[in-house]
Amino acid sequence: MSDKEGLNNKISKADKAAEIFCDGYNCAQAVLTAFCEDYGIDLDTARKISCGFGGGMGRTNEVCGAVSGAIMLIGLKHGKYIGEDEPAKEKTYALIQEFSRRFKELNGSVNCRELLGVELISGEKALIASKVKVICPKMVKDAAIIVADILERVE
Repeated sequence: MSDKEGLNNKISKADKAAEIFCDGYNCAQAVLTAFCEDYGIDLDTARKISCGFGGGMGRTNEVCGAVSGAIMLIGLKHGKYIGEDEPAKEKTYALIQEFSRRFKELNGSVNCRELLGVELISGEKALIASKVKVICPKMVKDAAIIVADILERVE
């Protein structure tokens, strides 16, 4: 794949993830489902697995759901699934650390509370809705672009 094709693929996945988010799915669902079929997971299963990670893990404002979706994708491609495969676990952890570093460089944090600046459970609903509408699509796109780069680049 040429550099231009790679960039177009990353942008395409990011746009697809943002579209999924705007269609009513949460941030984790948007990132995971934009790529799920590339990694052998059907759409319904991907939606179910990632559902609880939205809103910083069930609206607890912890790790951003877009970040969680990207971490799931890294695990799908590189994760340890054989008990003694410690190199796979170490590679997965290193790639997640790279992803987190890059996401933080762009956005300042991987924490939903810090990214949105509101409490999702107890905050004022109109303020939450306006912040989610503006901030979350960018987080989804950033996560998708970074994870696409990592998945494409690292075998």
